[in-house]
Amino acid sequence: MEPNFESTATLLFKIKAGDEQARERLFKTYLPIITDWAHGRLPKYARDLSETADMVQKSLLAALQKVDDFEALREGAFLAYLRQVLLNNIRMEIRRVSRKNRHGYNQNDAELIDEGASVIEHIIGDEALQAYEKGLMSLKDKAREAVILRVEFGYSFAEISEAVEMKSANAARMLVSRSIVEMSRNM
Repeated sequence: MEPNFESTATLLFKIKAGDEQARERLFKTYLPIITDWAHGRLPKYARDLSETADMVQKSLLAALQKVDDFEALREGAFLAYLRQVLLNNIRMEIRRVSRKNRHGYNQNDAELIDEGASVIEHIIGDEALQAYEKGLMSLKDKAREAVILRVEFGYSFAEISEAVEMKSANAARMLVSRSIVEMSRNM
């Protein structure tokens, strides 16, 4: 992770005050982070006109347009917000492509159906993902952010402690560990 000399909260405050350079700095800071996270999340069959990079940029721009409605309680909150915006856009794209493909058979349907996994594997994978999301939503905001930062973005415990305002890396490690246990109970 690149060192952040200007906090996300500071940049968001400046953006709300109309500072376009702050908007660009925030965009440049989060674009590579969210791009790395998004890699492989848009299924192959849904990549017609919307490649992952385009979807990431569109999601980041959409989030920045609604920045006035966003309240940055902690550094990790904005990244969790971006993740949710991108997930929502990915889900909409999958639905759009699925509806389009339901209206008729074409030569590419064989590719769409068989991507190396059986129907059961697709269902189990989707069910596991839904259970994970349900478990995440059962957590308090700070705990959810910490888990997302660790599990999905690969942040170190020191980075998490800074992002969610914990006293130490060890405190962040305990928060993540306890939150994952709580998630598993709610899944």
